Amino acid sequence: MVSIHEDSITTDRIETFCKNEVEVYTLRTDKIHPVVSGNKWFKLKFYFQQALSQNAKTIVTFGGAYSNHIVATAYACKLKGLRSIGIIRGEEPKNYSHTLTDAMNYGMQLHFISRENYKGKVIPTELVLPENYFIPEGGYGPLGAAGMATLNYDKTKFTTVCCSIGSGTMMAGLTNSKNKSSEILGISILKNNYELNGDVYRLLTDKNEPVNIIHDYHFGGYAKYNDGLIRFMNSFYESTGIPTDFVYSAKLFFAINDLINKEYFKPGSKILIIHCGGLQGNFSLPKGTLIF
Repeated sequence: MVSIHEDSITTDRIETFCKNEVEVYTLRTDKIHPVVSGNKWFKLKFYFQQALSQNAKTIVTFGGAYSNHIVATAYACKLKGLRSIGIIRGEEPKNYSHTLTDAMNYGMQLHFISRENYKGKVIPTELVLPENYFIPEGGYGPLGAAGMATLNYDKTKFTTVCCSIGSGTMMAGLTNSKNKSSEILGISILKNNYELNGDVYRLLTDKNEPVNIIHDYHFGGYAKYNDGLIRFMNSFYESTGIPTDFVYSAKLFFAINDLINKEYFKPGSKILIIHCGGLQGNFSLPKGTLIF
């Protein structure tokens, strides 16, 4: 088992994005671990701390067939000596995704429930046990946001910190811990899910902080992509050596580059893009799609 190393995070300048009098850097949280990478660990860390303090034996959480959260939770549980159970959205497939296969290989038991029951977070009665500790989907909640707030970077250097948004937990945690003079900009990877603004707001410690989310870069919705996004991922890797995933980080980097080209950011802005890891999602792409 590979340990998690938060001290492996680096802040790298992205020269190809530096234009229109804007400086751009990325926080490489993807470097902390090959599986429990990026924001996944930060959102999980305080849930795990509480579960262990309560002498829980098993972690139960929720996710889809391609969920980074599911596979990260499975690995983290094995690392911490805990059992894991994943409540998976939808009927059991004939062929498991790479994500679900990996989660099972890390020891996670999978329970498939209907999309209707999943939407209502109906928990199978056999899983409601005193020794089971439940973590919400994507680590959403005050503990997940508190974990994200521990992400360390030079908060005095940047005018804007940018992140992708699925559950809203990362954006809330970044907002709760930011420098007062900086702003947090979120890029939604979900199509027309304007409820995200409220999801982030509910986790804010200061309700006067603005929630600024751009909803124009989802490429058709969650885990959707087109040839243009794939070309961007390969070109970005060629110029920077930084791998991205098509579900989250590629859409984020694409969006920020496009916004810089459109002069969205004021001259003199210093931007930090949070690379949230989750590269395992790329295994679902046809072989040879990516050059990395």
